[in-house]
Parts: sequence; C-alpha cells; structure tokens
Amino acid sequence: MQWLKDLFTTTDSVAHIALLYAIVIAAGVYLGKIKIGGISLGVTFVLFAGIVAGHLGFTAPAPILTFIQDFGLILFVFMIGMQVGPGFFESFGTAGLKLNGLAATGILLNILVMFACYFIFFDTSNITNLPMMVGTLYGAVTNTPGLGAANEALGSVFGSNAPQIASAYACAYPLGVLGIIGATILIRYICNIKLEKEEDNLNAQEGVKANQKPYKMHLEVTNKYLEGKTLLQVHDFLNRDFVVSRIVHDGELSIPTSKTVFHIGDQMLIVCAEADHEAIMAFIGPKLDIDFEQSDQPLVSKRILITNPKINGKSLASMHFSSMHGVNVTRVTRQGMDIFASASLPLQVGDRIMVVGPEDAVDRVANTMGNSIRRLDTPNIATIFVGIIIGIIFGSLPIAIPGMPVPMKLGIAGGPLIIAILIGRYGYKIHLVTYTTTSANMMLREIGLVLFLASVGIKAGANFFETVVEGDGLLYVLTGFLITIIPILIVGPIARLKFKFNYFTIMGMIAGTYTDPPALAYANSVCSKEAPAVGYSTVYPLSMFLRIFTAQIVVLFFCG
Repeated sequence: MQWLKDLFTTTDSVAHIALLYAIVIAAGVYLGKIKIGGISLGVTFVLFAGIVAGHLGFTAPAPILTFIQDFGLILFVFMIGMQVGPGFFESFGTAGLKLNGLAATGILLNILVMFACYFIFFDTSNITNLPMMVGTLYGAVTNTPGLGAANEALGSVFGSNAPQIASAYACAYPLGVLGIIGATILIRYICNIKLEKEEDNLNAQEGVKANQKPYKMHLEVTNKYLEGKTLLQVHDFLNRDFVVSRIVHDGELSIPTSKTVFHIGDQMLIVCAEADHEAIMAFIGPKLDIDFEQSDQPLVSKRILITNPKINGKSLASMHFSSMHGVNVTRVTRQGMDIFASASLPLQVGDRIMVVGPEDAVDRVANTMGNSIRRLDTPNIATIFVGIIIGIIFGSLPIAIPGMPVPMKLGIAGGPLIIAILIGRYGYKIHLVTYTTTSANMMLREIGLVLFLASVGIKAGANFFETVVEGDGLLYVLTGFLITIIPILIVGPIARLKFKFNYFTIMGMIAGTYTDPPALAYANSVCSKEAPAVGYSTVYPLSMFLRIFTAQIVVLFFCG
C-alpha cells in the first residue's frame, strides 16, 4: 500500500497533482449543487473544497499552483469576452445606456463602501488590511474574475509576499449571494411594487415590440405610379426595408430581382418589419387572401446554415442573392432570434437564413453557404489561442501613470478580456471565425474557472482557518454584507423611481451588475417573461469589464 501513500504525499509528481485537482474540483462541484433555502453556491464551492484540501496539507508545489491558477484565469476571462463580445457595443442603446450607467454607479458605490469600511473598521497602518478588503469586496459582489485580477496586481506590488486575499473573498462570498437576493426583495417593499402589475406592464410592452418582428403578406399592385418602375426604384423611393420573395405576372410565378419591373395587377409575397407593413401596403396595394407558398410552381423555401468561413462578415447586399443566384433571403435567425433580412445586415457563421427560389438555385446557395452542421461542431481552436496570444501581449504593455508606484498593466485578466471582446465583435473583419457553440464556450469557461478556484483555494487553505477564527474573519463577513447591500438599496430605488424601469428588469440589472447567476435564477423564478434575462445581459458585459479593470486600478493606486 506504499504506492497509494506515495500517490497522496509525493507532492511534485504529476499523478499527485492531477489527483489533487480532480478531487478538489469534483468535491466542490457536487457540494455546490446542495441548495439551502433554494439557493446554492454553485461551482464557487470549488474554492472552499480547495481551502479544506490546503488546510489538511493536501497540496502541490507553489509554482505549479500559480501556473494552473493563471492559465485557468486566462481561459475563463477570454471565453467570457468571446461570449459577450458580439453584443457588447450594442448594449449601449437608449435604455441600455441608462441601465449600464446604473450598473457602473453600483460598481463605484461598491468600491466607495469598501473604502468606508476599511477606514471605519480596520487599522490603516497595517499594509495587508486594504488588500484583504479588496478580497472582501470581490467576495461581496460574487465576482471571481475580479479576484483573479486583484491577485495578479498584488503580485506585481508585493511579489511573493502578496496577501492571500482569497481568505477574505471566501468569508464574504456566501452572504454576498444571499445579500444580493435579499436586497433585491427589499427594493420591492421600499418602492411598493406589485409583481402582478409588473407582469401586466411587460405584456403590454410585448405587444409593442411584436411590431419589430418579420411580417409576411401577399399584395396586389394597384398604385399607378408603380407601373413600369423596377423593384430597386420602388425600394429606394419607399425608403423602408422589405423583400419581395415571389411575384406573379400574367399568371407566371417567378423570383424577382432588383431589375424586375412592376405592373398593375402583379401579385407579390413581401416580407418586412411588422412596424412597416401598413405603410408598404398603403403604397403598393391591398392585401390578398392567397398563399403563393402553396403553389404548384417549382419553388422551395429552405433554411440554410452558414458554416463557410468566407461568408463571415459579408452583408446580404454584397452577396447579390437575387441577381446572381435568382433567390431571395427573407429572414435570418441568429442564436434563436429572427432578424429581418435588411441589405446591410452582416452575416455570421452560425446564422440560419431562409432562402426562397427554384430548388436547384437554393441548393447552389446552400453549397456556397456551407450548410454543414458538422463544421460548427468543430471548435475554432486557433482563433481562441491567437486571441490569447494577442491578449497576453496587450495585457503586458506597461502604462506609466503619475502617482502609481509601478506602471499599470491590464494583465492576464484584463488584456485577454478586452481582446476577446474585440475579436467577438469585429473578428470577422480580419477573417477570424469566432463562432463557438454555447456548450463549448461554457465547457471551456467552467474548466478555466474551476482550475482557478481550486488553485486559489489550495494556496489559501494553509492559513484560512487562522484568518477566520483568530483574525478578522467575522469582520470580513460583516463588511462584505455592507458592501453587498448598500449600493443595491441606492441604485435599485433610483432605477425604479427616477427611470421608471420595470421591477423585473431591475432584478436582472442588479444580478448582471454583480455578475451573479443565482440572483438571475431567482429573478427568473418569479417572472414568466424574459425581462430579467434582458436586464442581466444588457449590463453583464460592461460590468464584467469594470469589475476586472477596477480591481487592478484599486490595487495599483492604493495598495502600493
């Protein structure tokens, strides 16, 4: 049995290190699924499993722990950036700008409350107290990437003697999860909100938003002005996006092109935004009760999956579907959502397009687009590692700022995150295929996260219980709770009373500001609509970026 003992005690063997991480991660994931009061800590419990292992002396060499910790962090934040990148800049619409402003205000208030607690409750002459409060801050806001960024920045300031702020993080995290949900519930009573009324308001808003969905109708040309005009001329004059997918002239069904000439009595199938359908109908002619799609003519409608990397980023207009292929694209489906096929819409790998035309022409378009689900099952691994290379180089650039003890660097957390966001949004412009299935993205994210959490926990485990029992552990819990709830109780009522946001949108916004999935899960459980998810996804990209960025700013400016 000596071999078994050696397996658990020979800390520098590959088998021991692999076994250590496997045990810590498996135990943490399974324990994280346990719900108390309907709430679980999820994968973050891996941190606590690592702490126990480190406390028991079940550990690995420090350089190995540091490497796995940093590599896991890079992988985690890069995949987050790839996920949020496509929608990052679009989140700053009219309502999105207000929500992101509120989220940024909440993040600033978290930092201000942290400093207030530091000056009120701690000895400011002790140089380790402020770094520990930074750990408390990120536990209170349940943001693990911020913890990683702060850890890295502390390493550049303190070197190998950097404080183990994961202990403070672990103290504040559990009550942080509960505090976010509890403060969100408290807003309901502060603002006298009735959930049933909020649902009714969402139902009314959905009736308005429905007008933005693609709308299909059959019209007859009765406007004498259109006689002899081409489809392109009519489109330019009307100045509204619409697609004529089929036209009947003198009883013959055909696929129109931009040069197709309109005549009185022509019948056509038009697809447009629902908000535009009445104006288009008033200009062209009345609606018909026929359905060309039931015709015996040899025309087909087919959904085609874009998997050809060469199509990535090309607009519908540049593909010349009508003039070159004799078909029309009537709608685009992206990540489960129907998008109107406007001429300027850039296509992306993973989009599904509805193509209408003769069967042989549609098949030719399918071959051009790729239409191979197997291609999407193959991960674009090169894009990920090219992005990581650029992200690490970018994050290592020193930025000299007056008053800072060392040049600021975005580091291995901030650099890859920013590059991933840019690649996710603009990668198609340099022919990088950024499409990754949701399951593949989540798998890589989770692997990176559990490697990071396990490493941090194991390193912090040796001194964790002394910190909690003999040190300031209970004070970290108290101050963490204040950091959690005070900003929510300020920003939440402002969002409701001043900006009149729906309560469920506010719940999602708060969960996104704190990048906290359990809070989003609670919001979804009390709302039958998608408002919490919309609020969450609107502020999540900017919030994640600010959490990581401000972690390094606070450490480099104030902990040096």
